[in-house]
Amino acid sequence: MSKGLFVLGATHHTTPIAVRERLSLPPEAAAELQAELAASGALRELTVLNTCNRVEFYGVATSADAVARVEAAFCSRQHFAPAEFQQFRLHLAGPDAVRHLFEVAAGLDSQMLGEAEILGQVKQAYAAAQAAGHTGAVLNRLFQKAFQAAKHIRATTAIGEGHVSVANVAVDLALTIYGDLASTRILLLGAGEIGEKTARAFQSRGSTSLTVSSRRLERAMELATALGASALPFEQHESRLAEFDIVVCCTSAPAAVIPVPLAAAAIKKRSARPLFFIDLALPRDVDADVARLDNVFVYNLDDLAQIAAQNRAAREAELAKCRLLVGEKATAVWNHISPALGGLAGSPARLAEQSQSA
Repeated sequence: MSKGLFVLGATHHTTPIAVRERLSLPPEAAAELQAELAASGALRELTVLNTCNRVEFYGVATSADAVARVEAAFCSRQHFAPAEFQQFRLHLAGPDAVRHLFEVAAGLDSQMLGEAEILGQVKQAYAAAQAAGHTGAVLNRLFQKAFQAAKHIRATTAIGEGHVSVANVAVDLALTIYGDLASTRILLLGAGEIGEKTARAFQSRGSTSLTVSSRRLERAMELATALGASALPFEQHESRLAEFDIVVCCTSAPAAVIPVPLAAAAIKKRSARPLFFIDLALPRDVDADVARLDNVFVYNLDDLAQIAAQNRAAREAELAKCRLLVGEKATAVWNHISPALGGLAGSPARLAEQSQSA
């Protein structure tokens, strides 16, 4: 399908974490690329979804080469060879693209099956595109119906049961290493949403000593106050790293903030007590070679996903039911928007009229 609705991108299913790091778009870059593509004339509508596990472009193409233009612009911005991108890319069109978005929003396509966080991320991506004027009748209806379907699936199935979130898997690992979290000292590097959720998960399991550090000290102090924790200026985390047992890393730094020499120096000061790094960042905050140090444990997003697979039994039992519901709802939406997509020469007013009538 050369014109009409499509999704193009790369996800955790076929793209390893080292490659996803290279493809990941910082928020500013994602906004710039979206504006550039929206102005190209080859697209009527566009939304960019960029998370730790995926970067995806949802668009309505008005020309036969629109998808190729998106791919070329993205690869150029990321300094990524187009031939290499072809090895990993996801490209779906028409009803397959509708179904894919519905599964993504419902958490059925996530590393952590049934995770709730992805719905919020999809909503944020759509809201940003809508605010920039890059969505229209087709994507507006598509995303709004995807949100409704995701809520219905979570309310009527058990897809969200069991501990398979990044935060809870990390806490379970910490309990395995230390046995008891009451006496552990935890450093949170980064004050974003995923870090806050992980910190609260630790507190819910008995952790009482928590320190928050962020490049923006005011944000670290704000989160520390909300958590009943302490705040640490970011420039001090290197000199004080040895004081902590668990380091949750979730910054947006472009390169590792925990290099091997820093981790090695910290572990030397800790006698026999282990040091546990939970790396939730992409690009990764912890140098991969840190894991080779004695008495140091490092788990990144992919590692946590593999462990979470052990907790998937209850959710897997619900997967067929969820996909059946998704299929029914996605088909209904596609049947509504496909006439409009088939007539791309039609007026935007006609599209809007059709969208409001369903």
